[in-house]
Amino acid sequence: MAFFTYIVASKRNGAIYTGSTDGLYVRTLQHRNGTFEGHTRRYGISRLVWFETHPTRDAAFKRERKIKEWTRLWRLELIEKSNPGWRDLFEDLQAERGALPEDWIPLTEP
Repeated sequence: MAFFTYIVASKRNGAIYTGSTDGLYVRTLQHRNGTFEGHTRRYGISRLVWFETHPTRDAAFKRERKIKEWTRLWRLELIEKSNPGWRDLFEDLQAERGALPEDWIPLTEP
């Protein structure tokens, strides 16, 4: 099973949120649908702009906590380095959904 650290944004250089999950596809859907009260729903933070894979939940969580300690500028640079156009990577997940590992694919969509 894979675990993920990710960043979602409202728009290029807009509000951002860093999190970790064991189901990137489902978690991104939750952000897009505004499933939970809080920061991401309040500011329309729903575009998946960066993520990385980790072998354990603990590794993904530690990386999330470390990134949250960074300055905003450093987080923006992390996004820019791998996704300079701030494309919504969720679209890639949807396009490749059939080829994704099982833990990316929800049994039932919210």
